[in-house]
Amino acid sequence: MALIRLEPRGQASQAMLYLTPVLAVVLTLAAGFLLFAALGFDPVAALYAFFIEPLTTTRGLGELAVKATPLVLCAVGLAIGFRANVWNIGAEGQFTLGAIAGGGVALAFYGEGGWWLLPLMVVAGAAGGMAWAAIPAFLRTRFNASEILTSLMLTYVALLLLSLLVNGPYRDPDGYSFPESRLFEEAAVMPILIEGTRVHLGSLFALLAVAGGWVLMARTFVGFQIKVIGLTPMAAGYAGFDQKRIIWLTLLLSGGLAGLAGLCEVAGPIGQIMPSISPGYGFTAIIVAFLGRLHPVGILLAGLLMALSFIGGEAAQIGLGLPKAITGVFQGMLLFFLLATDVLIRYRLRFGTKGPVVKGVAAKGVAA
Repeated sequence: MALIRLEPRGQASQAMLYLTPVLAVVLTLAAGFLLFAALGFDPVAALYAFFIEPLTTTRGLGELAVKATPLVLCAVGLAIGFRANVWNIGAEGQFTLGAIAGGGVALAFYGEGGWWLLPLMVVAGAAGGMAWAAIPAFLRTRFNASEILTSLMLTYVALLLLSLLVNGPYRDPDGYSFPESRLFEEAAVMPILIEGTRVHLGSLFALLAVAGGWVLMARTFVGFQIKVIGLTPMAAGYAGFDQKRIIWLTLLLSGGLAGLAGLCEVAGPIGQIMPSISPGYGFTAIIVAFLGRLHPVGILLAGLLMALSFIGGEAAQIGLGLPKAITGVFQGMLLFFLLATDVLIRYRLRFGTKGPVVKGVAAKGVAA
């Protein structure tokens, strides 16, 4: 018999559904304050360095846009799949394949590039991500294999493939055996949009992805099918909606956007292919998608917030000597509080031994 149980509330409050991300952020800040104090740091100075200081300069704002670009691109695609109950957890691998494919084009035409090279790289990057996402799509539709497991496992295959290439065919012949490619030539690098910063063309791609994702979900019949399949698969079947087609569509779309994000990273701030091209953008994008309530505009705001956690973590590490892991701690706390508040808007706590215990509520809260 349980002393504490969860009792369904009935109809969840729509206002609270959109306020819980804000509440989760506030709780994360409060927990961060206590964490910094426990570690012996001035919590006010630490929070200022983490969340405020990066926003006080033009360079900091530019870096915010640079970091948010891959997060938003990945998260928009993932959110569309999540709305259809297609759980692509392998955006990190698709991100990596996009960098490999698009960067490979830059290296293949090294010294010969013209205006056409960057568009070709963009197409190759998106195609690389789509090809990697097509594997779990095929396994799901043909053998009913879980796309959660297959997409996640393929991430590590992609990272090993990247390591193989930068230590082999992609390695700079003049690089003294360092595992990295040549620096991309000017024609293969994303043009800068704002002088004095590193804000590049990829940021415009992210904004277009947000607008395109909103139009798809809110103004098209395909978007309606995605929502119906995600909410009531049985009703979608009676309506004649092709679930396999939606699985392919959402996985290819999310893979393509993740691949484009990978290409934007290697052709943008990095400028070459290296053994490590992502600090975990593909995984962090999952948090961004849920923090943004699977809505493209919400994802844009959530992407900026998570980008701030990356930049703030670096600033706090340099300025205050905080450990590098502090960024991951903040992101983990944010996800924890988001899941907790999601549960509590659908269920209320009851104390005592009467009544049934509600099981599996965390998974239901995420899926909703």
